[in-house]
Amino acid sequence: MIKAEIKDKELLAHLEKIHKDEMTIFVMADGEFRGAFFNGTRLVNQMRAQHNLGILETMILGQAMICAALLIPTMKGREHLTFRYDVNGPAAGFSVEADSSGFVRGFLLQNKIPLDAPLENWDLSPFFGDGTVTISRVGEGMKAPQVGTTEILYKNIAMDLAHYFAQSEQIHTAFNTSVQFDEKGRVIGAGGMFLQHMPAAGGKSKITASTANSGAEDKEEKESVLIQKVENAFKAMPSIGKGIADGGDMEEVTYGLFREFNPSAILSRDIIFDCPCSPDFYATHIKNLPRAEVQDILANDKFPLEIICHNCGSRYEITKEMLQN
Repeated sequence: MIKAEIKDKELLAHLEKIHKDEMTIFVMADGEFRGAFFNGTRLVNQMRAQHNLGILETMILGQAMICAALLIPTMKGREHLTFRYDVNGPAAGFSVEADSSGFVRGFLLQNKIPLDAPLENWDLSPFFGDGTVTISRVGEGMKAPQVGTTEILYKNIAMDLAHYFAQSEQIHTAFNTSVQFDEKGRVIGAGGMFLQHMPAAGGKSKITASTANSGAEDKEEKESVLIQKVENAFKAMPSIGKGIADGGDMEEVTYGLFREFNPSAILSRDIIFDCPCSPDFYATHIKNLPRAEVQDILANDKFPLEIICHNCGSRYEITKEMLQN
């Protein structure tokens, strides 16, 4: 990836003052819940610079990137994941990727997004419309990706991703994403939180006449009450983006919200916007095309070829010599 330079001095000065980008993964309620808190302000700003995005485009792809980052704790071992949102509205959707090594990348399916009138609020539903959420996972040793798809229900990225987990994986999951702009349209705070109930091994207990007095019913009732309490605490989370922008320690806020469930951090890690693309990658891809097609390119195309990586916006020049070697 060719890293785009962020030249706004006021923005750079602000980024120096706030907490660094980092993801903290935690467990609570005696391991019944796992979660992650992510400060991704620099990541979203780098994403914006790479794709040269406007405010609306930054808000949509920024939320998608934060969600993709928050999916990394759900990965098992070496894994790569694609989170795709396809809609029939003006935004068209997005495709973002996350890797267990700690990078995210992706793009909007429509950039620029057409606007009939200036934005009056951050209700993005008019730009989405109906569509689908698709998650594709490729783990180490897998011969084909594992793919799940659900219908879009809320026209809200975080809520529709939570709905995907409820429907496709039948796991209580919640996402909270936030991108904060200043009066000049700069991203001054961005981050998110992920929370997931961990089902008991062996699946949910089934109550029958012979087991009605075994305590299973009480256990399920206690579990239901716990889930409701955690959901209520989650909903009370103040704006993450504003909190980060104001220089607050939003991780402390997270632990304060869930203090009755005894949260405990188990890991902190860096998550960045990055892409493994390079001139050699694209030259190799072209050389692997059918021989007749490669010969046609060499004979008739104007060199150097310009290739733009859709995942990160990097522009590469491919010379004829690179395709002949």
